[in-house]
Amino acid sequence: MILILAAVQAAAAPAPKATVPDVDSRAARYDRCRQLAVSDPAAARVEATRWAASGGAWFARQCAGLALAQQGEFAAAATEFTAAAKAADAARDKRAANYWAQAGNARLAAGDVPGARAALDTALVAGTLEGLALGEAQLDHARVLVAAGELPAARRDIDLALAGAGDDPLAWLLSATLARRMDNMTRAKTDIAEALRRSPDDASVQLEAGNIAASTQDEAGARAAWAEAARLAPNLPAGQHARAALAQFGDAPVSAKVPAGR
Repeated sequence: MILILAAVQAAAAPAPKATVPDVDSRAARYDRCRQLAVSDPAAARVEATRWAASGGAWFARQCAGLALAQQGEFAAAATEFTAAAKAADAARDKRAANYWAQAGNARLAAGDVPGARAALDTALVAGTLEGLALGEAQLDHARVLVAAGELPAARRDIDLALAGAGDDPLAWLLSATLARRMDNMTRAKTDIAEALRRSPDDASVQLEAGNIAASTQDEAGARAAWAEAARLAPNLPAGQHARAALAQFGDAPVSAKVPAGR
């Protein structure tokens, strides 16, 4: 009888009104999807596709982008991040700037410098990025400007980025590299020291430390840093560049030279 009574009461109750999907619950589902994108990107893509078809909106598209980026499919990831940004823009959701920044980062990774610049410009102009997210977007924008040969403008962006992303060793590495390319060796030495302090086991940091040492005629410093880079990442580009740089040395001391293209 209790079950029957409950059923009758339920039948008599007015039907609930249709509601807009709860943003908080979507955010929670997104968080689970984001974690899945790291542990199992293929499964995250399936989940994101299913979710997008049932109202996941920009949350689902961003999750798909993260999964694709995790798999190294940066052009496809940029497409998903852009779709997320446009959907969030249409809904006046302030997350849109973050999605534009992620799209720019993915396009940069895919080698699409003009596309990266457009996406990052949109992210920064929005004026809603804060803290680390703002600093990282400024850093990516600086990388775009370096690729375009606009070094003074890149310098301004990196200096801004250091204010918000100064704990990121990459910020100091890029700053040091740019300073070397602009022949500001005092700044280059200071900034590579900061990068080394934060990430001494990063082969890219050690490679640049060797480049800066070579640029200041410090052969011993160049040898030591390049050797460390080669040891840390023998099969990665940073280690390979370092090994090539070390090959210039014969038995007799010579002036160290920065590897071509560095």
